[in-house]
Amino acid sequence: MAVSEASIMERLDQEDKEKVSYFIKLLLNKSKYQALKKEIAERRKEIKTGETLSHEEIWGQLNV
Repeated sequence: MAVSEASIMERLDQEDKEKVSYFIKLLLNKSKYQALKKEIAERRKEIKTGETLSHEEIWGQLNV
């Protein structure tokens, strides 16, 4: 895709942004996305408590 999703969202007016947000919420509430939603919530908790890996730690774990 030539144009990123973020740049498309920036170009939308407020009403269209709200519509896109609404449909994203509907998709995330589907059962097949529940595992992803749970993981996102867990990651947010980790970020708030500072339990994140640094860039170097990530690459070190990948042995790259």
